[in-house]
Amino acid sequence: MKILYFECDMGAAGDMLMSALSELAGDPEVFAEEFNSLGIPGVTLRAEKTKKCGISGTHMRVFVDGEEENEDMRSHHHEHGHHHSSLKDIENIITGLDIPEKVKDNAVAVYRLIAEAEAHVHGETPEHIHFHEVGTMDAVADVVGVCLLMDKLKADKVLASPVHVGCGTVKCAHGTLPVPAPATEYILRGVPVYGGEIKGELCTPTGAALLKHFVSEFTPMPVMATEKTGYGMGTKDFERANLVRAFSGEDKNAEDGIVELACNIDDMTGEEIGFATEELLLSGAADVFTAPVTMKKGRPGILLTVICKREKKDEMIRLVFKHTSTLGIREYSPKRHILKRREVTLDTVYGKISGKYSEGFGTSKLKAEYEDLKKLARENGKALSEIKYGNEFSPENSIYGAKREFTAKPIHDNEVVNLSTENELPDGMN
Repeated sequence: MKILYFECDMGAAGDMLMSALSELAGDPEVFAEEFNSLGIPGVTLRAEKTKKCGISGTHMRVFVDGEEENEDMRSHHHEHGHHHSSLKDIENIITGLDIPEKVKDNAVAVYRLIAEAEAHVHGETPEHIHFHEVGTMDAVADVVGVCLLMDKLKADKVLASPVHVGCGTVKCAHGTLPVPAPATEYILRGVPVYGGEIKGELCTPTGAALLKHFVSEFTPMPVMATEKTGYGMGTKDFERANLVRAFSGEDKNAEDGIVELACNIDDMTGEEIGFATEELLLSGAADVFTAPVTMKKGRPGILLTVICKREKKDEMIRLVFKHTSTLGIREYSPKRHILKRREVTLDTVYGKISGKYSEGFGTSKLKAEYEDLKKLARENGKALSEIKYGNEFSPENSIYGAKREFTAKPIHDNEVVNLSTENELPDGMN
């Protein structure tokens, strides 16, 4: 499972998030060129290397009609004569870009979060809000840029730390406001935040909306094998490095997203139940099983349970209603912890045999395919147990013996890897 984790110890702004993600996605300068080719009116993006407290990272500089907006203006722009944009104006700009539909939908959804927050603060409706604080073209660049990069990275799960919002006050056109600013505070409701000794606005409305939209959980950094880290730099200088770190990696102790569907049945034959079970398994259910139950009026029945991936839920529900007599299905969302699995091919003294190698949570396992074991046992005139474990005189002549070829590939990948350079099982496997 691919995880993307944002460390927001110094808050988050749109340009900081975009900068960090651009490092994860590859070359920030190449991304800037790609972004500029979109033709957002008057907007130019430039990626520059910079340092904060000795740490090197990327700062995405946004120019609007040749002028660069500073960090304060980015989130609180209300200068006299500046063009104000409505939510509809912003949506028209975004939907008119040559970008994937999913990116457009995400960008529009982020702006709707901002519009709802501004509407709440000013006592208006989102449609009547004019983005004098967060709707400038440089904010359009931040939002579209982040949504593009999130689409490129395609993380299975997006997490973030609790958000440092800063403390004190910030000046804007409406006067001096407390930190976090009212719009930011509204967007971050339900999100764990904290202040601290650093005076100033660390989290902007744009940064808050991007986090709220993409992050599924705000939590301390999970157990993950980090593959790459991106550093997105802010413009202000503090005693602490003003940056957002984005980590990309794999969850080695995977928690699988599954759904459990269940129903009680007392008016179907065993053949009908068997057929329904086969159809569900053929259609992609992870598992289907039955258990005897006693139903109302003392009638014997069966409990039919289907386990499937979340994306298969609707199809499984349709099939249960189609192939069974039930009038209702109960749905549960349990957590399932799984070992990372690879398909393996073993070259044994009896012949080749396939199986699955699993690892994680501090353990590893090897399970040979039953049909292959049965075939080799019959071909060699051996007991099934002897093919698996050998005998007391020659334990090495088994699939769990030490010396043999042992290669594997991930279940959903074509990459073939050697699990041991000496062609032996890893420690603890035999």
